[in-house]
Amino acid sequence: MRLPIHLNDQSREPIYHQIEQQLVSLIVSGQLKRGTPLPSIRALAGDLACSVITVSRAYQNLEHRKYIRTVQGKGTFVADVEPEERKQVADATLYQAFRSAVEMSFRLQLDPERTRRTFENVMADVLKERGDTE
Repeated sequence: MRLPIHLNDQSREPIYHQIEQQLVSLIVSGQLKRGTPLPSIRALAGDLACSVITVSRAYQNLEHRKYIRTVQGKGTFVADVEPEERKQVADATLYQAFRSAVEMSFRLQLDPERTRRTFENVMADVLKERGDTE
């Protein structure tokens, strides 16, 4: 199974954290369902062209946070994540993404009203692309 994980070598965020965050997003969004087998550490490291140690650290952190579970001799699987936990993680992830965008806006010395208009334009564009009307 090939996971839709994309690493950014230019990011200041560590690779293991990028892997972790993207796996959490896939699990919380329901794209990876409870019981779904995950690639072995070695296989995922090969797919992502990164170190086995890096993937191992991401898997250990995810197991500690109870997003995945490893069964000796069988593999690593998506754990059962409570709906309330899914909602909290989704809200926190969205909040952080918006916060990063707003901070970027201020670094670019844009005023809050321009930032708000840009957000509204992006929302309208995405809704139009998805065929949603609101």
